[in-house]
Amino acid sequence: MEAFSRFHESEESDLRVEEKLALNKFDVDQEVHINLKEELCKECDLKPCLYICPADCFVLKDEHVTFSYEGCLECGSCRIVCPKKAIDWVYPRGGFGICYQYG
Repeated sequence: MEAFSRFHESEESDLRVEEKLALNKFDVDQEVHINLKEELCKECDLKPCLYICPADCFVLKDEHVTFSYEGCLECGSCRIVCPKKAIDWVYPRGGFGICYQYG
């Protein structure tokens, strides 16, 4: 059993971060846990949310920031980095959101 465990751990450590994230499970809630204040987003020149989100949930389309909460990793980085305080962020309701495979 120990040999299998070491082999399995070695195999997992060879995965790239993107591959590990793809193994996580999401229980998507119908209630949105992140809301953008669009008027404040329009005033933001830097738009750091586009670069800080490790799941690439923020996208710029036609000079407009859009957000998809379904793949959110719940790290809160977007809320911290937003200079306009344009992101209302709370954890998803219990039982919903991301279930990490790798800690």
